[in-house]
Amino acid sequence: CITNSYNLWISTVCFFLKCTKSTDRTTYFHTELMDTRAARPFSFSFNTSDYRILLMDQDQGRLYLGSREYLVALDMHNVNKEPLIIHWPASAKRKGECQMTGKGRQGECANFVRLIEPWNRTHLYTCGTGAYQPICTFINRGWRAEDYLFRLVPGYVDSGKGKCSYDPKQENIAVLIRKNGNLYAGVHIDFMSTDAALFRTMGGRTAIRTEQYDSRWLNEPVFVQIQQIPDSAEKNDDKLYFFFREKSLDSSGGASPSVLARVGRVCLNDEGGQKSLVNRWTTFLKARLICSVIGEDGVETRFDELRDVFIQPTQDERNPMVYALFTTAGSVFKGSAVCVYSMADIRNVFNGPFAHKHGHNYQWTEYTGKIPYPRPGTCPGGTFTPGIRSSKNFSDEAVNFIRAHPLMFHPVYPIHRRPLVVRTGVDYRFTAMVVDQVDAVDGRYEVLFLGTDRGTVQKVIVLPKDPTSMEELTLEEVEVFRVPAVKTMKISSKRQQLYVSSDAGLTQVSLHRCGVYGRACSDCCLARDPYCAWDGESCSAFTPSTKRRSRRQDVKHGDPLRQCRGFNAKETVQFGVEGSSTFLECQPRSPQATVKWLFQREGKRKLVRKKREVSRIF
Repeated sequence: CITNSYNLWISTVCFFLKCTKSTDRTTYFHTELMDTRAARPFSFSFNTSDYRILLMDQDQGRLYLGSREYLVALDMHNVNKEPLIIHWPASAKRKGECQMTGKGRQGECANFVRLIEPWNRTHLYTCGTGAYQPICTFINRGWRAEDYLFRLVPGYVDSGKGKCSYDPKQENIAVLIRKNGNLYAGVHIDFMSTDAALFRTMGGRTAIRTEQYDSRWLNEPVFVQIQQIPDSAEKNDDKLYFFFREKSLDSSGGASPSVLARVGRVCLNDEGGQKSLVNRWTTFLKARLICSVIGEDGVETRFDELRDVFIQPTQDERNPMVYALFTTAGSVFKGSAVCVYSMADIRNVFNGPFAHKHGHNYQWTEYTGKIPYPRPGTCPGGTFTPGIRSSKNFSDEAVNFIRAHPLMFHPVYPIHRRPLVVRTGVDYRFTAMVVDQVDAVDGRYEVLFLGTDRGTVQKVIVLPKDPTSMEELTLEEVEVFRVPAVKTMKISSKRQQLYVSSDAGLTQVSLHRCGVYGRACSDCCLARDPYCAWDGESCSAFTPSTKRRSRRQDVKHGDPLRQCRGFNAKETVQFGVEGSSTFLECQPRSPQATVKWLFQREGKRKLVRKKREVSRIF
């Protein structure tokens, strides 16, 4: 109803401009996420906690969880479809013995499952803390997922020492190499958690480990990730790479960081030394991982606490990309970063000079003396040592050298020497990470899913800024859990699903929720989500094989004017009465969008730059 002598109206035009800081419009709370039906929490309730995703089997379509006294096998299509559950508690006698030692005040005197590895086509190998007495056994899972078979092999119990930590609060890593049946694990192997080691057991070979109580090798480490990565076409060159953080030997100096991020490696065919380093690794080397950023004030922020590592396969199995998640040390300043490393750079450091403590101040310097043959860290029977069939044939000089010089002098720097993703000045830290490679209309993009200590997952895309650098863009942040921190994550590109665990449970989340971007072409285009494209009617999931001409997508630029000609949203007119109040609303559907308000009177338009100007109009 217009009562004045001239028409007074507000035109709301939803022009969608790039918004570099739109965190509030990219966040979806737990109830909103559930309303979209893009998330499915594991709803079966039983008395357990500390859920960890320990194995994802793409062939059988099964996700295997370990928790306090339970093993769980889930359908990857639907985690609530007929889950298979094994109750595997520590014995009452063992729990009592554990409590007699003074443990158990925080529920530690239980069997926390920490390892599930494939043994063969029909069986899995699993280990748990066993109420401070690690135990292992086999699981029969059948030939096919349709068999619905999931049970412990009756009567078989194996010692878990060197395979699983005693203390559930101590992190451990493990990988079982099916070719030789060897289990490699980074664990604390004693009751008091004072003896940490990289251990090899099983497979009919003599157990082998890192040097005991030698801080030059390992100094209070926290193990993060472990994986076999071949170095060449020669199988004898195959190495095991492991990632960890440890206490710095120079932390008392003030300027030196208290914690350092490391990458280490050993040869798979290492048998230990003949006279020295007997039943110890003779090929153990380690190097520092650097992840830092220089601020506008020139101050360098270092991210030294390695939290998670995701190894992204490439077409060359010898050169996967290594994504590493870091946080700042200490509790006062919160910061997180993701750095990416190439295997070529890592190998170059291991092929470079060794570190050596020397001089009046006993500082780390480059070792410039004679390097023994074969070069320390070289595998026996490999490309450069075809005549040496076993590490027991290494010279005493070579073995003694690596015993005293396990550290490389040069650190490993990330690609472009700067982080891919940085968060500083925020009230949270990243805790877990997975990465997906997504094919879009205008190329292939890296999409990172980053779990936080406040129970959310951020979906971040990496875009080319110029020929030598990249930039990040947060597409959305979803609250997967209301309280607990994200503990582990697995991603299935094949099924387009993300699996997220916390201390309290597990949730299955779709990698994309294209419907939330709306039905308009411009909204969908501005979302810049490589999983989504406008199909002529709505924003829907994009597949590279789609041949429809009406598919509209622009991840690199997010330009709806170029992509959506003839499909842009129409201008919306809202009328108001002079001297009265009117509620004006124009909700942007794209998280990268902003709203522009125009005020029109007597045929002339004026851009309303601030909200309070709208109130003055009336």
